[in-house]
Amino acid sequence: MTNPVDAALDRLVRDVADFPKSGVIFKDISPLLADPEGFATTVAALADLGRRLVPGGVDSVVGIEARGFIFAAPVALALGAGFVPVRKPGKLPAATHEVAYSLEYGEEILQIHQDGLRPGARVLIVDDVLATGGTLRATAELVERCGAQVSGVAMLLELSFLNARARLDGINVDALRVV
Repeated sequence: MTNPVDAALDRLVRDVADFPKSGVIFKDISPLLADPEGFATTVAALADLGRRLVPGGVDSVVGIEARGFIFAAPVALALGAGFVPVRKPGKLPAATHEVAYSLEYGEEILQIHQDGLRPGARVLIVDDVLATGGTLRATAELVERCGAQVSGVAMLLELSFLNARARLDGINVDALRVV
């Protein structure tokens, strides 16, 4: 019997060829988000994954713009933790830390409020897809600049053929599904 998370992912995540550029197969989670049962099942599974990754509990859940927000906020509630967004430039109103990095489609910049995480906080990063690892590595750097520690990373999907884990030494990462 298929577990409910696998069934939801099989049924509700679709591949879109050549988006956002030719040669890329985009994992579209829109159908998953539109399905209340599938969305709830996935959020609960990500929260359970966070509990396994960080058995002592987390202080904050960091969500990466933009699709990571969708999962990270309800996961934070399920874990009894705060939610802290990592955003693209110009979206956060107070003083920020900033990291520039490369990703599969070009260059990007991410920011976090300098006071978004307390020093020593145990942080769970939540995002939708682990591809090359550039966005995750940049987010981990932002967490560390705040004086907090990345205690775990919970992903919906990991694209194993891109071998991101090899570039994420020391980061405790797990995904609901590895493809």
